[in-house]
Amino acid sequence: MSLNQAAGDVATRAGTIIDSMKSMEGPLLPILHGIQEEFGYVPQDALPLIAKALNLSRAEVHGVMTFYHDYRDHPAGRHVLKLCRAEACQSMGGDVLGERIKRLLGIDFHQTTLDGSVTLEPVYCLGLCACAPAAMLDGELYGRLDDEGADDLVKEARQ
Repeated sequence: MSLNQAAGDVATRAGTIIDSMKSMEGPLLPILHGIQEEFGYVPQDALPLIAKALNLSRAEVHGVMTFYHDYRDHPAGRHVLKLCRAEACQSMGGDVLGERIKRLLGIDFHQTTLDGSVTLEPVYCLGLCACAPAAMLDGELYGRLDDEGADDLVKEARQ
């Protein structure tokens, strides 16, 4: 497949999503969610299409996409591990836990392991403050994590 065909595929698939949602009230976020659901990330080629359809500048679309941490500009690994970085989790050892998980995976936040198995992302509250420190693996929440829990979580993510 050539690069032109790949770009055309992005345009076609993203265009379908944009067309189906552009008449909604406040359509930008739903469109970005729809495109990320379709591709696993928001391709840069989709941003000018969104801007044109919504009569926004590319900078406005890019600004919204980069403001929200859930949007990715590149594909994620097979599993996404999100670590809570909020104050409650930090006060209960979240920083030490985060360093342990980064060391076990061999990556930093916003990176994916070389084998493509795990993407590590920071989040700023999972709503489990009473069960801090907390994490989420592929949408499943884990609370009261300790060293053993971190090791188990990384093992599960590596599968």
